[in-house]
Amino acid sequence: MSYEELENEIDQSFVAVRYNVEIEGPAIKPDEDPDVVNILPTDEPYRAIALAVLYEDRDASLTNVKKALDEGVSPIDVINNGLMKGMDAVSLLYTKGFYFLPDLMLAGDGMMEGVKECEQVLGHKSETKGTVVSFVAEGDPHDIGKNLVVMFLRANGYEAIDMGRDVPTADVVEAVKEHKPIFMTGTALMTTTMTVFPKVVKALQKEGLEVPAIGCGGGAVRRDFVESFPMSVYGVEAYHAPKLADAIVKDKKTWKGLRKEYSDIVGEFVSEYS
Repeated sequence: MSYEELENEIDQSFVAVRYNVEIEGPAIKPDEDPDVVNILPTDEPYRAIALAVLYEDRDASLTNVKKALDEGVSPIDVINNGLMKGMDAVSLLYTKGFYFLPDLMLAGDGMMEGVKECEQVLGHKSETKGTVVSFVAEGDPHDIGKNLVVMFLRANGYEAIDMGRDVPTADVVEAVKEHKPIFMTGTALMTTTMTVFPKVVKALQKEGLEVPAIGCGGGAVRRDFVESFPMSVYGVEAYHAPKLADAIVKDKKTWKGLRKEYSDIVGEFVSEYS
């Protein structure tokens, strides 16, 4: 049978139908997800601002924020009740597997543009929960994981100092001296660069410095390795970073407590800590 004859035998309308459509049901919009509904504000202008972030529309996010500020809405309220709620919804959809890395980055851009506009009106940076220093291990050029961590931290009200990739250990130590962070995060993709983490700890100890915890994660990193040296906790997912930081700020947890109560702190089953 020729290709043309075969094509005529195929019911094209059938080919276009997903087999599991009856099980999955019709597609719903992101803002119709039941869990997202509980997060999104219902009052304007906050809902429009949150939806712009949720739909990854940077221009609409900035436009809606400017409009709200022009109408006299508090910049702090715009951030907390609009931008942050939108990003909370994005984070939720990411954890549920409905949103992916590009969605996170685009939504994060929209949120941060709105925050900058609010800060211009405030005349200073908005109040944060605390400062976190984030870096990629020396010798490692892979920074996607670090970028995600920074985005989640900022979206949850932390000032994340982004040191970039391939950061010398000495620079990490200087950052701790300068910023006095409540938490640090380090990422490494390769087995050859994850060995930097214990070197960072030793360098801090040599200078008499200590932070409540250093979250270490990345493709090659494993819990048994991270727990072989002090001051560290194995970070399983990027979106866990702000939850670990919250535990430090609110409950005064240190690296020992984070290791012991990791699953409870992040609020989900984590196989690596089972």
